[in-house]
Amino acid sequence: MLKKKRHLRIGIFDSGFGGLHVLRSIVNTLPHYEYVYLGDTARAPYGDRSQETIYAYTKQAVNFLFRNKCGIVIIACNTASSEALRKIQDRYSLMRGSKKVLGVLIPAAEEAVQRTRSRKVGVIATRSTVASNKFARELTKLDPSIQVFQKACPLLVPLVEAGEQDSRETETILKKYLDPLLRKKIDTLILGCTHYGILEKKIRTIIGPHIAIISEARVVPKKLAKYFARHGEIEETLGKRSGVLFYSTDRTDNFKTLGSKLFGRKIRVERAVLR
Repeated sequence: MLKKKRHLRIGIFDSGFGGLHVLRSIVNTLPHYEYVYLGDTARAPYGDRSQETIYAYTKQAVNFLFRNKCGIVIIACNTASSEALRKIQDRYSLMRGSKKVLGVLIPAAEEAVQRTRSRKVGVIATRSTVASNKFARELTKLDPSIQVFQKACPLLVPLVEAGEQDSRETETILKKYLDPLLRKKIDTLILGCTHYGILEKKIRTIIGPHIAIISEARVVPKKLAKYFARHGEIEETLGKRSGVLFYSTDRTDNFKTLGSKLFGRKIRVERAVLR
């Protein structure tokens, strides 16, 4: 008797709206798959949470996505990637079916190493990601000669979550955060939080044309396509019906309004309960 073919989805998780920027690029690059996006907007931002809390929230989110027929989950939140990814991966590798959980931090580090010329790389991220030193470890593991300069930017995620990404206040705060890195004469800047990709145009205006910007929205789709090419046994389990389901842990009307703007087209959102 032939085994019934599975039609699994690709899950994308972020603490809020930032991952929509990454999802949009993934869907544009790989449009024929089925996706589920989960934004934990009720508990965002994660950047100032304890490691234990970040792990607990991330585990709940990943469990939710696997319950919703996802065969692979991408943690698009750098804070969750830096503080919880390895433990989450270890947890699911021991389970039947070996469910796959990927992060976005390492692909961004790999891209930065390829792009830098002066070996001076700047990173802007949440307090938690900077404190974890994960970017610095990954970058210097790939190239010990690289100098890494990090800057925690705690005000940026709340501004994006409030829909204030185009405000003059956001521009002023960005200049304050970026100035110390520019004084270090970096030639490459990693946007170490998915929310920051939404601010890329403003960041480009501030830093000028000669500094390479590493945005996970551009890096992750390419890396994911290569991952599927290497792992045909995973790719063949994925549904090919094209479509995205959106979930939010907070008010869905607010997520629908701002999410539609960030994703580039109108979306429908359902409420998610994490446990």
